[in-house]
Amino acid sequence: MNGSIRVGNLFGIPFYINVSWFIVLALMTLSYGGSLAAQFPQLGLGLPFLLGLIAALLLFASVLAHELGHSFVAIKQGINVKSITLFLFGGLANLDQEAKTPAGAFWIAIAGPLVSLFLFFGLTLIGSYLPLAVPLTALINLLAYVNLALAIFNLIPGLPLDGGNILKALIWKITGNQFKGIVFASRVGQGFGWLAILLGFLPLFAGGSINFWTILIGWFLLSNAGLLAKDATLRNQLSQLTAEDALIDENPIVPQTLSLRTFVNDYIIGKTATRQFLVTNEVGELVGQISGDDLKVIPTSQWPFIQVQEVMQPVEFSTTIDAQQSLLDVVTVLEKQQLNELPVVRNGVLVGLIEKSSIRRLLQQRLQTNPA
Repeated sequence: MNGSIRVGNLFGIPFYINVSWFIVLALMTLSYGGSLAAQFPQLGLGLPFLLGLIAALLLFASVLAHELGHSFVAIKQGINVKSITLFLFGGLANLDQEAKTPAGAFWIAIAGPLVSLFLFFGLTLIGSYLPLAVPLTALINLLAYVNLALAIFNLIPGLPLDGGNILKALIWKITGNQFKGIVFASRVGQGFGWLAILLGFLPLFAGGSINFWTILIGWFLLSNAGLLAKDATLRNQLSQLTAEDALIDENPIVPQTLSLRTFVNDYIIGKTATRQFLVTNEVGELVGQISGDDLKVIPTSQWPFIQVQEVMQPVEFSTTIDAQQSLLDVVTVLEKQQLNELPVVRNGVLVGLIEKSSIRRLLQQRLQTNPA
C-alpha cells in the first residue's frame, strides 16, 4: 500500500497508517495544545500539548471506530475487509467486494455514522455527569462534538462519503442497476466538491484569505468522485457484454486429428503470430495446446504423417469461462488469478480465447462507435 505503514491487525483486519496521518496528528496536537495552554495557564507549558496529543489520538481512535463499524457489518454479510487505513482526511475500510444487494450496501454505509453518533451521545453523557477536572471535561466535550461532526459530514449525499453510498444504495434499489447508483452518487459528490472549493475561495471576495482546508476537502471529493464515476461507467459497460463478445480475432483452435503440415499451412504461414493454439477433440473439448515451437524438433518431411495430438502439450489453463458470462466477471477472474488470457466454452465446447488486449480492443471500438 503506497505511502502507508502497517502497524498490526485489528480483529484480524490489517491496519495501516498513511504518512499523511502524521501531518494531521502534529497539526492537531499543536492547535489544541495551544488552545488549552491559553485557556488554562495553570497547566504549564508541557501538559497542554500532551493533552493535545491525547486528543488527536482519541480523534483518530474515533475515526477508527467509525471504519470498524463499516467493517463489522461488511464481515457480517460475508465480505472480506482487506485493510483499514488512517490518512489525511480520516479513514478508509478497503472491502474485498461490493455488497450484493442495495440493502446490504445501505447497512454497510450507515454503520460508520451510527457509530460516530453513538460515541457523541456517550461522550456527551460522560462530560455532563462525571465530576472530572475542567481540562478533561473540555477534552471529552471536544471529542463528542468531533464525532458529531464526523457523522454529519459523512452523511453528505455524495461519493466517496458514506452519504454517497447511502444514495448509491437508494438509486440501485430504484433502478436495479448498481453502477447507475454509483455514477449518480459520484456526480453529486463532484457537485459538493466544486461547492467546497468555491466556498474556500469565497472569503477572497470579502477581503479575507482563502480557506485552505475547505479547498483541500473539495479537491478530495471532486477527484475521488470522478474516479468512482469513471470506474462505475466502465464496469457498467463490462457487465452488459459477454465473454463471447471479446474473443480474439484470430481463431486459435485446432482439431487434434489435424496433420502438422495442414496445421502449419492453415494456421501459421502468413498468419499473425500466435503464441499458443488450443487443441480440441472430436466433440470440441479442450485437450491440450500447441505452438510453432513444438514442431522444431520434428523433421518437416514427417509433418504430413504426424497429427497435432501426438505433439501437443498438456493444457495449462485451470480455469475456463462460459461464453455467456459477463465481461465484468471475466476481468475479475483475470485480475484475481493474474492471468492474461482464458479459454471460453459454450456447453463444454471450446469456442475461442479471450485476452486482456481483446477486451480493451472491444471497449475502444464501442467508444469510437458510441462516443460519450
